[in-house]
Amino acid sequence: MKVAVIGQKGIPSRAGGVEIHVEEIAARLSNNEKNQITVYCRKNYCEKEYVNYRGINIKYIKSINSKHLDAITYTFLSTIDAIKSGHNLIHYHALGPSLLAFIPRIFRKRVVCTCHGLDWQREKWGKTAKAMLKSGEFIGSKFANEYIVVSKSLVDYYKQKYNRNVIYIPNGIEEKHCLQANNIKKKFNLDKNEYILFLARLVPEKGAHYLIDAFNSINTNKKLVIAGGSSHSDEYVDELKNKASNNKNIIFTDFVKGETLDELYSNAYCYVLPSEIEGLPISLLEAMAYGQCCLVSDIEQNTDVIESYGESFINKNIKSLKEKLKYLIENPNVVDMHKERSKDFILKKYNWDDVAITTEETLRRAMTK
Repeated sequence: MKVAVIGQKGIPSRAGGVEIHVEEIAARLSNNEKNQITVYCRKNYCEKEYVNYRGINIKYIKSINSKHLDAITYTFLSTIDAIKSGHNLIHYHALGPSLLAFIPRIFRKRVVCTCHGLDWQREKWGKTAKAMLKSGEFIGSKFANEYIVVSKSLVDYYKQKYNRNVIYIPNGIEEKHCLQANNIKKKFNLDKNEYILFLARLVPEKGAHYLIDAFNSINTNKKLVIAGGSSHSDEYVDELKNKASNNKNIIFTDFVKGETLDELYSNAYCYVLPSEIEGLPISLLEAMAYGQCCLVSDIEQNTDVIESYGESFINKNIKSLKEKLKYLIENPNVVDMHKERSKDFILKKYNWDDVAITTEETLRRAMTK
C-alpha cells in the first residue's frame, strides 16, 4: 500500500494536534514493510529537513505563505506530486485539504479523509474562507472512499447532514514521564505547583481570553502560564497581552517544545482548556497523561475525554470559569485526587497503537472500494 498523507504542516512539529496525529500514526504504519508512507510537509514550517523520519518518507512542498493561500497551494502541489509518484491512496487531513479530494478520484486513486474538527467554525476565518472550508467538508464527504472523524459528535453530524457513515477513530496518547522544574525555573522562574497552565495555539476558539479575564478577577499567588504562539492571529495575541498587561503573574512563553514543554506539563498545579470548539484535543490527552488535574469548558468534545476524572465549567462563561478556578485553588485535595486518577484512566482509554491498527484497517478497506 503506497500512501500519500497531505494536510499537516509538517513533521516533526508541535504546531497542532493534526501534526502530532499524523506523525504518530504514520510512524507506526511505516513499521509494516507492506506499507510505503509519504508525508508531504510545508517547507516554510519545518526547522530541519529529513529524507526519512521514524521510517516515514518525507517530501517538502513550497507554498504561498499567506493565511488564505498557504494550505490550498501546498495541497494542490502535493496532490499532483503524489499522483505522479504512483501513490495508490491519498489520505487528506482536515477540511481545507479535503477540498481537492476529487482530483485523485479522476485519476482512479483511492481517497481517505480525516476530519479533525469543523474548521469553518473558527473565528479567525472570514466569510470566503469559511465557505471554502464548508466546501472541503462537502467534497470530502462525497469523494472519499472512507471518511474518518476523531470525535463521537462528528459521527452524528455527518450522518445527519450528508447521510454519510463515517468511522470514529480518536487520537491517542503515550505514557508521559514527569520532569523536575529545571528549564522552566531558569527561563520563567516557575516551580512545581506554583502556576496554572494553558497550552494551545493562541487563536480565539481556544478561549485564552476567557481564562485571562477569570484569572484577573481572582486573588491568588498562583501564576498563569499562557504557552503557545500565533497561528495567523497576531491581533488576537496582542489583545491577550493587553488584557494581561497589569498582572505580573501572567506569563507568555510563546511556542514551547522538548524538555521545556515536558516540564510545564509536569509541574503545573492544574491545566485549563477553555476552548469553544474542538475535535479531540491532544493537549488535553497529554496533560492527563502527565497526571494533571484538568479544568475544561463543558463542550462535548472536552467532557467526553475527562468524564469524571477532571472538572468543567460553562463554555464561554467567565463567571463559571472563575468559580471553578477559585474552587481548585482553595481545595488542593480535589486537585490531588484528580492527579492521582487521571493518568491511568487516559492511558487505558486512548492508545496510539490501537489508533494505528484501526487506521490501517480503514485504509486497506478503502483500497478495495
